Amino acid sequence: MSRKFLLGAAAAAAFVATGGVAMAAPPILIGVQAPITGTYADEGQGIQKAVQLLADEQNAKGGLLGRKIEVKACDDEGTASQAAICARQLVDAHVVAVIGSYTSGAALAAEPIYARANVLQSSDGTSNQLLERGYQTWFGNAPPNSAEAVFTANYLVNVRHFKRIAVLTDHSSFATGLADEVEKDVKAVHGNVVDKAFINAGSQNFTPVLTQIKSLNPDVLYFSGYYSDGGLIRAQMQQLGMKAVFVGGDANQNVSFGKIAGSAAAGSVILNVPAPQDLPYPAAKQFVAAYKAKYGALPPSVYTLTNADGMRAIMQAIAETKSTDPKKLEGYLHHLKSFQGLTGTFAWNARGERTGSPFVAFEVDAQGNYSILYPKPAH
Repeated sequence: MSRKFLLGAAAAAAFVATGGVAMAAPPILIGVQAPITGTYADEGQGIQKAVQLLADEQNAKGGLLGRKIEVKACDDEGTASQAAICARQLVDAHVVAVIGSYTSGAALAAEPIYARANVLQSSDGTSNQLLERGYQTWFGNAPPNSAEAVFTANYLVNVRHFKRIAVLTDHSSFATGLADEVEKDVKAVHGNVVDKAFINAGSQNFTPVLTQIKSLNPDVLYFSGYYSDGGLIRAQMQQLGMKAVFVGGDANQNVSFGKIAGSAAAGSVILNVPAPQDLPYPAAKQFVAAYKAKYGALPPSVYTLTNADGMRAIMQAIAETKSTDPKKLEGYLHHLKSFQGLTGTFAWNARGERTGSPFVAFEVDAQGNYSILYPKPAH
């Protein structure tokens, strides 16, 4: 039998195996590393859904470079150990880039693995340690702790004029880093920190440390940790009769905060970039509407949209460079002067730090709804 005949038979078999259509180009693989289960599952699921929504929309337009986008997700459960496993799995799957993770601890564990494999990582981890390592594959989707701390100190001292500030944190790299920065910046603007205390995340009963803080008579309790603990802390403050205002850092901005705190949520203040429903940009409004139509609910927090921006930027880089070469994509993103994101116009500096993000102070009502307290929206 001739070689020519064998090649022809092989081609015919391939044609039949694919249902009578030509072999498709291999897909562009994008990873999602997020806490899809566990304490922060609603955030992780929001990230996964956002990335899948954007991939589906792009695929409906013909994909990128004539190739379909395929999303590969790995559940890191919000832990460093599982994050390292996810990073290795996604690298082995040959993803071009990874969106995630939600927690700084998980992002820190995965960061060197992606850097060594030259896989882009676009995450809303905000620990300054993520910037200090100098990995060119890192792109932050949210402003770092240092930027949030400057806004926080000004709000506590110069806007609200709190005289006795108590700082409470858990032991995670994100929360301790943010608490340290806030304490430093409060003192820099001549504010008075009467105590800095710690909790064990997830321990449920915070009354011992809250009783200790109450004895110092603070007029505000600033908590730098996550919403799953923040809601309980606010509820237990009310049970103890604490009059201090609860002010939470950005990780408290989640629909579950109000559900956990119940009626005690009323009057709480949370500092973050604007919430999804407050974003004035047409693209953001379209995304939120498409998300709700596809999944039957609104995004759980703004981090659904910041991670969507990471995915959108990577897709733009692929389209503009006409390549999936990580080095070309990395260079494009680092030299992008301004990106028109769902969460506003921003860029990344040489360290991968997101620059150009405004912060606001939200007040929470008894139903868990948010309204901007400061700065007042223009009408």
